[in-house]
Amino acid sequence: MLRQYELVERVKEYDPDADEALLNRAYVYTVQKHGAQKRASGDPYFSHPVEVAGLMTDLKLDQETIVTALLHDTVEDTLATIDDIEKNFGTDVARLVDGVTKLSKIEQMPENERAAENLRKFLLAMSEDLRVLLVKLADRLHNMRTLHFIRNPEKRHRIARETMDIFAPLAERVGMYEYMREMQLLAFEQLEPEAYATITGRLAQIRSQEGGQVDAIALAIKQALAEAGLKVEVSGREKHPYSIWKKMAERHVSFEQITDIMAFRVLTESPADCYRALGVLHTTWQFIPGRYKDYISTPKSNGYRSLHTALIYENSMRMEVQIRTHEMHRLNEFGLAAHWAYKQGGTRPDGQVGWLRDLIEIVDASHDAEELLEHTKLAVYQDRIFAFTPKGALFQLPKGATPVDFAFAVHTDLGAQAVGAKINGRHMPLRTELQNGDVVEIIKGPHSEPQLSWLGFVVTGKARASIRRAVRAKERAEVAEIGRKLFEEIADRLPARIGKKAIKAAIERLELESEEELMHAIGSAKLKDREVMEALVPGSTIDLPEPEKQDRLISIRGLTPGAGFKLAECCHPVPGDRIVGLRRPGEAVEVHTIDCLELANGVDVDWVDLSWGERSHGAVGSVRVVLYNRPGTLAEVAGIFAKNHANVMNLELSQRDDPFHTYEVDLEVQDLAHLTRIISALRASDALAEAQRI
Repeated sequence: MLRQYELVERVKEYDPDADEALLNRAYVYTVQKHGAQKRASGDPYFSHPVEVAGLMTDLKLDQETIVTALLHDTVEDTLATIDDIEKNFGTDVARLVDGVTKLSKIEQMPENERAAENLRKFLLAMSEDLRVLLVKLADRLHNMRTLHFIRNPEKRHRIARETMDIFAPLAERVGMYEYMREMQLLAFEQLEPEAYATITGRLAQIRSQEGGQVDAIALAIKQALAEAGLKVEVSGREKHPYSIWKKMAERHVSFEQITDIMAFRVLTESPADCYRALGVLHTTWQFIPGRYKDYISTPKSNGYRSLHTALIYENSMRMEVQIRTHEMHRLNEFGLAAHWAYKQGGTRPDGQVGWLRDLIEIVDASHDAEELLEHTKLAVYQDRIFAFTPKGALFQLPKGATPVDFAFAVHTDLGAQAVGAKINGRHMPLRTELQNGDVVEIIKGPHSEPQLSWLGFVVTGKARASIRRAVRAKERAEVAEIGRKLFEEIADRLPARIGKKAIKAAIERLELESEEELMHAIGSAKLKDREVMEALVPGSTIDLPEPEKQDRLISIRGLTPGAGFKLAECCHPVPGDRIVGLRRPGEAVEVHTIDCLELANGVDVDWVDLSWGERSHGAVGSVRVVLYNRPGTLAEVAGIFAKNHANVMNLELSQRDDPFHTYEVDLEVQDLAHLTRIISALRASDALAEAQRI
């Protein structure tokens, strides 16, 4: 563990003007606050924030980030508060610490919600200051280094999975490849211990047998380039164990079939020398077609720049070679952290803006915890292709991306208005998979909107989140439109005329937020007619008979005295239907229509001949309606229900396939004749393509 003076000396080496007193105060504060707390390893707890601060000095980050690293666990794990941090260390440090700190209340949430809420808060804080991410990544890296001390295997597995799914990809997205590789390796060891042991064992075996072959090949590469007049540094290594395992899984091959286990890095003086070195290597050794990538002319979204190629060495040995300048290498290994200007007022690196903005849109659009985690994972994974707008703007997308993904990557509004696409000048379906280098032109429609069917082929988290949000908003608006029609029918039954003031008062009495929410509650049958009437005009329902007592009078003939029964929800029998009962031991008799398909599952139970009792009326019938997707159709359907005195109990959009929308509606009706009249009225309407009983 770094001692106090060692940490200060590290910072002063690259920032002589750093506030030594501030650093000392933060070191002492974290030691005092964590006190006698211990880590799973048995070390004092304060050793963890000190080591995280040490990792930040390796990246030569500013003093505020070092102080944040020292204090990042004090609010979560001690009695210190954000106000205490602000009082002792300033507003900026308090803001950064708050960004890294987990919310204490989320510890009582279910596991997936807790992870999602952590991620939501973390992403929002990160969008304001990237240093929050840098501290969090260092925090996670050090925790992974000591993960083996945790005794509970389930907890180790959960932390490793979260690291592999969220934090390693985030490290990659900001170009911190050193962090990414170590996180992946440590998580891989926990998640796939047998594969980890096998691959690392085989690599050690190869290392002992080859007798310095990596060094020999590196020397041969350096000599070939030196003869061409290039001054370079060359290093070689075996590929990352997790990278090998991933390739084995993706290609469904064994370890022996992986031929390019060795990788070499060539560092040059200038970008021009990179291309000269590439030419020398390609003329000295045979290069493998399809394996050349130029990330210098088209860098990755995280700023990564390098040339990648694959060569065939002696004895048909394959090797991967990366060629870059010394400066590119420094920036590639530590990404945006290497860009951070610790003496220029905390200037933000330019590379963070685009994809961070997308992540924040995803946070806003996600409906629940699982959606947030799903969309964020989609957003941070890296296998990428390059596509261009007609004007030459470059966008990076995941492999498998479609024109819809491309449109949402350009702008959310463009994605929402997409109706077609041209790929390399040819009209192509929106579900077409884009290839590297495609030029994509999105065709907009003035009144178009995202389609639910797009979720079947989009692959980016931003597109998926935006589509789901738009579809939910449209569904809510459609239900609210039904609610407005039903509201008018309810208002007509009241003794007084209803104005804006009465509606506003009703919203307050019902503890709703807005008129739109009131209409949605009526349309989705969350509010009964009586509740709405009473909220609009208090006392107006006193003389009205209770609907449950008046409208629901059902008796069944054929049951033994005192036997209970329930109307089956699969076929929704109503008075007038031919019915039969299924009797299971210890349960109420289940009443079905005689043609219900579920009766086929009742071969092992007793069948009971049943009929409706006299004056039976009032039951729930289900109707499927297919509407034309045009303004006013929902309102017309709601009007038919109201005109025929049918109370909507439940309404659900079951399918959206332009130009049709299919709804399933549960209606409170008197009997079969009443339901038949409603269906006939629906079929007579031009708003519907189809109406049938379910």
